[in-house]
Amino acid sequence: MDAKVEAAAAPAGTDAAERSVLLLWMIFTGLSIFAAFLLWRYGLIRLMVSSDRTYISSVIAVLYVVTCIHCFWRTRAIAREGEVARSCRTILAAPDGTKALLSDARGLPRGLVTDHIKSLVQKADAQAKGRIDQTLLLRTLADRLRGSNGFGAFVSDTLMKLGLLGTIIGFIIMLAPIASLDAADKVAMKSSMGLMSDGMAVAMYTTLAGLIGSILVRIQYYMLDSATQRVFSDAVVLTETHVTPALERRLDTSLGTPS
Repeated sequence: MDAKVEAAAAPAGTDAAERSVLLLWMIFTGLSIFAAFLLWRYGLIRLMVSSDRTYISSVIAVLYVVTCIHCFWRTRAIAREGEVARSCRTILAAPDGTKALLSDARGLPRGLVTDHIKSLVQKADAQAKGRIDQTLLLRTLADRLRGSNGFGAFVSDTLMKLGLLGTIIGFIIMLAPIASLDAADKVAMKSSMGLMSDGMAVAMYTTLAGLIGSILVRIQYYMLDSATQRVFSDAVVLTETHVTPALERRLDTSLGTPS
């Protein structure tokens, strides 16, 4: 009876754990969209676009949106891998769970964690005896789980540098009229003050857009990296507690030695 209760409770826990990764990303993105709506409602976004003659702030905004889409895609992938790891643990923890390791672990759900288990099974089949060392395979699994997560760090740095580029261009625009400025010419003074104001607007808006975009991207990919690390930790615990001991016992049995 207890086994049936645990089996019924496992899918619910799996679904909740899978949704938690996406839910956290969706909450953060929802708050960001709400903040962007408020800025647009009060005309600040339109003011930024119209004041930035270099369009660097617009490029930063577009790049940020593309990065959010990539982060959502990676978050979904990690959520699925977390579900696969939990499903594998549920199957292998059953009384006859070691049978799933037969026939190259084809009874397990598809995913990177399952591919890692299949590699361990193949290594055990090719290995005559001894302890199964999965260090190199775990490094490969970690790299595959991380996938293109490094894109977040690249974009965050790029947004920061685009903001710095806008700052430099803005100061160039602001200081350019000073060389030919004639204090006695009031018309030229007024025109120069307008150019200086435009340059300052470019510098400030691009710097602000670059900083905010970089910070928001860092936060998103920090959450993604944390979720990836949790999936990897689950995979390590799963293989060390259920997979490698079963495979080593099978090797001992085939050699005729007591387990």
